Amino acid sequence: MTSLPVVIGMGGINAAGRTSFHQGFRRIVIDKINAQAREETFVGLASLMKLVSMKDGQLVDQAGNIIAVNEIEAKFGQQILDGTLIRKIEKNHFDVDATHWHQKMHVQPTDKNISFELRAKELPQPLPHTWLVTDIGEGKVSVEIPEELVITHDAYRDNPIKAAGQMPTGFDPGVLYNSRYQPRGLQATIFAATDAIRSTGIEWDAILNKISPDQVGTYSASVVGQMQQEGLGGLLKSRLSGSRVSTKQLALGLNTMSTDFINAYVTGNVGTTFSSSGACATFLYNLRTAVQDIQAGRVRVAVVGSAEAPITPEVIEGFGNMSALANEQGLKKLDQSETVDHRRTSRPFGNNCGFTIGEAAQFVVLMDDELALEMGAKVLASVADVFVNADGYKKSITAPGPGNYITMAKSVALAQNILGKESLQERSFILAHGSSTPQNRITESLIYDRIATSFDINNWPVAAPKAFVGHTIGPASGDQMAMALGIFSDNIMPGITTIDKVADDVHSDRLNIAVEHWDCGEMDTAFINSKGFGGNNATAVVLSPKVTIAMMKKRYGEKAMDEYEQKLVPVEQAQNEYRQRANQGEFDVIYKFGEGLVDENEIEISDSSLNFKEFKNEISLPAENPFADMM
Repeated sequence: MTSLPVVIGMGGINAAGRTSFHQGFRRIVIDKINAQAREETFVGLASLMKLVSMKDGQLVDQAGNIIAVNEIEAKFGQQILDGTLIRKIEKNHFDVDATHWHQKMHVQPTDKNISFELRAKELPQPLPHTWLVTDIGEGKVSVEIPEELVITHDAYRDNPIKAAGQMPTGFDPGVLYNSRYQPRGLQATIFAATDAIRSTGIEWDAILNKISPDQVGTYSASVVGQMQQEGLGGLLKSRLSGSRVSTKQLALGLNTMSTDFINAYVTGNVGTTFSSSGACATFLYNLRTAVQDIQAGRVRVAVVGSAEAPITPEVIEGFGNMSALANEQGLKKLDQSETVDHRRTSRPFGNNCGFTIGEAAQFVVLMDDELALEMGAKVLASVADVFVNADGYKKSITAPGPGNYITMAKSVALAQNILGKESLQERSFILAHGSSTPQNRITESLIYDRIATSFDINNWPVAAPKAFVGHTIGPASGDQMAMALGIFSDNIMPGITTIDKVADDVHSDRLNIAVEHWDCGEMDTAFINSKGFGGNNATAVVLSPKVTIAMMKKRYGEKAMDEYEQKLVPVEQAQNEYRQRANQGEFDVIYKFGEGLVDENEIEISDSSLNFKEFKNEISLPAENPFADMM
């Protein structure tokens, strides 16, 4: 019997807001949700953005004035809308109108020599042999150079790429705990993993008391590493900019650190730890391994995700020089305008000129169906499988290829085998990679259209989160997962509202690519698709909570499900308590630095098990020969 990996929690942060309880999704479809959900969304975002806070049990604004929940939209609504989703890059990242760089200058002597004075300790080592140096006292020297001198000097330039999907204005994950000069991506990881775990409504220790400690897994990575000053960004440029490399920059810059931070500071995991980077498919790569480990029974609970904070001048210039990002000139040409609407730079399947970069951290908590039933875990969805395929021989490493045909076709066939043709044709939808490049809009839509033809699907709904939050690179498929769970919950299909119409070269005969949000009714299956640089293609088959519960009922019977419903009551109560606290900006971030350390001297070891005083249950050692037929 194959275990079904059930999604019991999801948390994180991107340009739309907090992931848990669909805050980010509801920000995207804010004009389609009901009044109660709208009010909650504005309250939660206002708290997240530090526009309001709790004081003595009441909400107050930044001036300390008490404010009612139903007054927040009227007072801060436009500010909240303006400070979320894709927008002009804010100066907490860098100044796009005056981006710092070093201008190279070739200085020629106007007379016989170039002459200047400086402190003796600032002389280069070794001293160039043509320099004439004279000690003038007090630690200073006079220098004369009889030839051209090449120097670099601080300068500023107008950056041609000015928009990004940034975390909401005012949100700073580093102030929520003692972040100790950590890179922004790792700060966001701590917040996101906490949000995901808290959203389950089940205490982490309660889960560990049910299982062996090695039946837990953490699966995560970033793509470009932590490129802020505190990570690889500082490591690479410190010496060239006249600073020294710190003791932390290399270690904290590694792309495995999001996994390591969760193990070390959030869950205390001693089970499986795994990091896989697959360009834009990184979230799905890690999800695939977690799903396979749960299906095989190696792991019973998994924290899966990815984190990326790539809004730096260097990363943006790298993508920009590949002509991958939408820039000011291209957008002006598209719109035939001298001004650019930075809210509409990302245009999946529309007339576009490149993607818009974004930052995010997205995590899900998975549990096998039997344990979810036993613990009364709230079912948000389940993951039937994740398919990964490469592109074969390539002329350009960044060009698309055939691998995505394979991942999509396998996923659609699996969904049809599980739920039948009618469900596939009438109640499935696609969360597209939808990167907003002119090439992607053609190649990806062609895949969907051809597969729709093969499976006789018409009017297949396609949504594209990158229109709203940008391309967050590693966590991009996590943004898609968050949108899928929102669609399952609220029955609203987000349209691509940043485009006026679908581009003429998009293959959409059998697709429904809407430009407005629409009521879609109950859906059964989401296909989360990713097409990454280098041939990193992946597609996940995500089943709705209604379908998942029906499958569990078929496997375990009515009585077991009745007992499950009773166990669910206190779990939902705990979820609602965290939901209320989070909406008030009280996140209770988990960061156990130096806490709960395992005493290695107290480990009891036998030939059949290991026992830790810190864990209730033992770890069993392999007891069978898996190759008995060969011995």
